[in-house]
Amino acid sequence: MEKKNFEASMKRLNEIVTALEKNESSLEQSISLFEEGLALVKECDLQLKGFEQKVQELMKTYGNSSNAE
Repeated sequence: MEKKNFEASMKRLNEIVTALEKNESSLEQSISLFEEGLALVKECDLQLKGFEQKVQELMKTYGNSSNAE
């Protein structure tokens, strides 16, 4: 699976959830979709953790400078 940006991953995850909720796919297709969904959840989680770390770094860098004014 190619790495997607966060928004694209969330969109695809929503499509998978919708498809699974319809329950119109074969068992094999459903399992494949479920597997893809789990991979997307993992990737989104990693991206969110990276975003959180970046925000914390920015807050340390720029948060302290605003106190000096």
